[in-house]
Amino acid sequence: MSRRTLKLGAVLLGVGGPGQHNTWLDPEIPADASVDIGWYLARAKEAEAALFDLVFIVDSQFITENSPNHYLSRLEPLTLLSALAVHTSHIGLVGTATTSYNEPFNLARRLYSLDHISGGRAGWNVVTSGDAGTAGNYSRDEHYDYATRYGRAREHVQVAQGLWDSYEADAFPRDRDTKVFLDPSKQHRLDHKGEYFSVVGPLNLERSAQGQPVIFQAGDSEEGRDLGASVAEVIFTHAPTLDKARAFRTELRERAAAKGRNPDHVLILPGISLVIADTDEEARAKEDAKLGGRSFERALKELGRPFGWHDFTQYDLDAPFPDVAALGERSFRTQAEGISKLAKDNGYTLRQVVQHLSDAARSPFVGSPTTVADTIEHWFEQGGFDGINVVINAPSEFALFTDRVLPILRERGVVRSEYESSTLRGNLGLPIPENRHTAARQHAAAQQDTADQTAAKQDATEAPAEQRAEEPAAPTAALVP
Repeated sequence: MSRRTLKLGAVLLGVGGPGQHNTWLDPEIPADASVDIGWYLARAKEAEAALFDLVFIVDSQFITENSPNHYLSRLEPLTLLSALAVHTSHIGLVGTATTSYNEPFNLARRLYSLDHISGGRAGWNVVTSGDAGTAGNYSRDEHYDYATRYGRAREHVQVAQGLWDSYEADAFPRDRDTKVFLDPSKQHRLDHKGEYFSVVGPLNLERSAQGQPVIFQAGDSEEGRDLGASVAEVIFTHAPTLDKARAFRTELRERAAAKGRNPDHVLILPGISLVIADTDEEARAKEDAKLGGRSFERALKELGRPFGWHDFTQYDLDAPFPDVAALGERSFRTQAEGISKLAKDNGYTLRQVVQHLSDAARSPFVGSPTTVADTIEHWFEQGGFDGINVVINAPSEFALFTDRVLPILRERGVVRSEYESSTLRGNLGLPIPENRHTAARQHAAAQQDTADQTAAKQDATEAPAEQRAEEPAAPTAALVP
């Protein structure tokens, strides 16, 4: 059995995501990096050269003037990833797409097109849209409640997976001699009628090299964890400490096992922030400068997102944190409740909450290349995660990881020395899902073989009486010359 190896994801955030208020000022980063396909392609090629498993494109479909810079103007994930697909050969291509504001047939087709274009390297980060304002962009007066969002998500994924099984692997003989293009017995309608969706099918795309795109998911609520344990093959999360990371991974694996799934086929990949310098002291000073450069005013405004983009600038900063947890009910509820509980349990003012959240952004992965490699290896070996998602902004910072930390981990056998496969599933060590119709056909054939064999044995041992009477008796010893 081969040794378990650390999986690597690269999160491409262009001019900066949440809390990265001044990232765009770095001269290494084009001011329009988030819409510059050349920037994305260069980073993807660097990640592939470093043998990363995947690049990950985050997304949302509602913004305000206070949204993170990267969110204000960025490329649509599946369009972007399709462009990257034709310039890369091994790295996985994972994009975020909402189940709340997409129809299963349309999204399944777009994702499967990416899977074909890339030769089997597509992944789908399943989200339910936390920004309540998204409803207004899709002709709705109100965002779905949590139960509906996650009910739709579960059924949406099931429908997509059913559509991806529309064709069995050998459905297209394309035999010019016999003039047979399609074996119609290998094409299957879905005829799904569920609580949220009704889809006839079949999908007009044949089976891909990896069978189906890999399902990713991120969600820390009870509903989110249940969805992840039910359908996800890779789960994104946040891991502030080793104990919390290990507890999350253990819980999700146990939940998956309770649902009849193989827990080894549920990988946990938290996003981590890396701060690397020649010495530990220099790295800590570097992190201090990075966090000190954050804008308190921007952080105060970004605080509104989990609460449905509530305006916190209207409050006295030194008064108790306002009682607004209910505003997150149709937004990022778990995050809003967590922030409100933090404030209540500690008696924090609004100012203290903003400062605490900024301080909490300190990373465990800070230090010299050896220190960072040691920490990653320790967390990995102690069951904290199966892989990591590294945020990429400035190329020189990413190079500190790929050129100075990864060689240490590679020498220790923690990360791979070469790609094992040309598909995302192959490199993640995930099985190719069996086509349900092929499986049913094979199961029926096996049952028929068993029945035939049983009948044959019965015929041999229970021949009719008249047949036995006509058979000559075996010769006795006296008759043998």
